[in-house]
Amino acid sequence: MEKRNLGPLGPVSRLTLGGGGIGQIWGETSAEEARATLAAALDGGIDVLDAAPGYRNCETFIGETFGGRLPQGVRITTKHALGTIPAAEAAPRLRASLQASLAAMRLERVDLFFLHTNICADDFVYAHQPERRDQVATRWSLYVDEVVPTMEALKAEGLVGAWGVTGIGEPAAVIRAVGRHPKPQAVQAIANLMDSAGALNRFGGPARPREVIAAARSAGVGVMGIRAVQAGALTAAVDRALSANHPDRLDYDRAAPFRDLCARWGEDPAYVAHRYALGIEGVDTVVLGVKNRAELAQCLAAEAAGPLEPDRTAAIDALGLR
Repeated sequence: MEKRNLGPLGPVSRLTLGGGGIGQIWGETSAEEARATLAAALDGGIDVLDAAPGYRNCETFIGETFGGRLPQGVRITTKHALGTIPAAEAAPRLRASLQASLAAMRLERVDLFFLHTNICADDFVYAHQPERRDQVATRWSLYVDEVVPTMEALKAEGLVGAWGVTGIGEPAAVIRAVGRHPKPQAVQAIANLMDSAGALNRFGGPARPREVIAAARSAGVGVMGIRAVQAGALTAAVDRALSANHPDRLDYDRAAPFRDLCARWGEDPAYVAHRYALGIEGVDTVVLGVKNRAELAQCLAAEAAGPLEPDRTAAIDALGLR
């Protein structure tokens, strides 16, 4: 599998196995199939596992599968959704979350530890459920005064190799974060043909992921592309129950012209969507949400085929879905 430099972490596989699928949050899968998918991903050349305590069984499966002895060259990430809390509680919460993840995975360190909440300006007002802003977002002052120093301390102590941010919040704040020092070593950014975060967009404005990616690249920050198939909106059929007005269902409905185009090409939409994501400039590795070996095999085939041909990328962009 092709490799790209993920910022200062160096070369990593172009695909990352996301923990949501094997953690059993993206549709139904058995524990046996999740473990088999994890093994097949490594056999296929994937060397980054993107975990999180919120991915249900993911970290436990990793601990059980490897018993604390990761195969040589395999990198591990995990995350914590901090929100905005009293300043004195931030460092203890981040440390406790990391220690719990390490215990579950039976590891002494992780390669990347992400702040998994939005970052927003202190006075930014969320368009959707503004009363929940502090549950889903870390205010800028808390990020600068508490999160960054704690992340740097964890790195100095050897508990994390590097740290990062999930770049799905207010775009201006994310761009500001990757441009200041100390800066995150990696950012998780939306990488799909709709430029959509779907249900993850809680602040209410354009996600501007390509601006986030460009800013990260300019700053030497690694980019992990997420939501290549936008939570199923860019697949042939959504594999879980969604209400008619759920943001991911609305994206699925809006993507009908994309599915029609793929049908004319004789291609599966998810396969095409992954090839499109791999071709987005500045994305170092694309995080997969697969939950079984069949879905994984399709993604491995997409990586082997490489980014879409320019004329096909242009045809998708001409649909006006961004």
